[in-house]
Amino acid sequence: MTDRLDADGYLLLRNTASHTQVEALRAAFDAGERPSEAWPVPRGRDWRHALVDLDPAVREVCRIPQALAAAGRLLGASFFLSQVEGREPCAGGGWQALHRDGGEPGPTQTVSVLIFLDRYGPQNGGTRVVAGTHRGAGLAAPAGVEHPATRALSGEAGDILVFDANLLHGATRNVSGARRRSLLAAYSLVSLRDELAKSRELRSVRMATDEVFEPPP
Repeated sequence: MTDRLDADGYLLLRNTASHTQVEALRAAFDAGERPSEAWPVPRGRDWRHALVDLDPAVREVCRIPQALAAAGRLLGASFFLSQVEGREPCAGGGWQALHRDGGEPGPTQTVSVLIFLDRYGPQNGGTRVVAGTHRGAGLAAPAGVEHPATRALSGEAGDILVFDANLLHGATRNVSGARRRSLLAAYSLVSLRDELAKSRELRSVRMATDEVFEPPP
């Protein structure tokens, strides 16, 4: 599993959050949903966004051992939970061009984690990924052209996707209109803490970020 994670740059953990946890997370998402203009930086109007980082159920699921182990494997050094929020593509919306959360490829500094709260797939905005593209820019497709190795992921509520922020990925369009709530968490190297602290308000981070996790041996 660790060799596959290193090579592909992502790992899909099936049935990781329990049914009880998923129900609590759905409630947190729906209670925390805010319109675009309520955020310090307005959000895309074809997505729903939820402010959830102070909810105890959200804090708990961000500490699931399997996800922390995978994130630590990719990061390879001490890290912390730097951000978590809820996202859901609206009916007819959600499409994203393939992109990297970490900008241009380089040393892994941040790992993104998607915790799915509903059944997901290419019909309701499920995520697609391109394995191995966290290793270098040369594997990217030209702008506007879908990468030939793109894989659209599908699964059930409770699945957790862990991926290098340098990995090419993007959401599909929610053509079915079915709900596809998720939590998007970011785990970053401790060395980035001071830099990220400067943008806390812009990123709507309210939670404490002083807890440190260690990578697996």
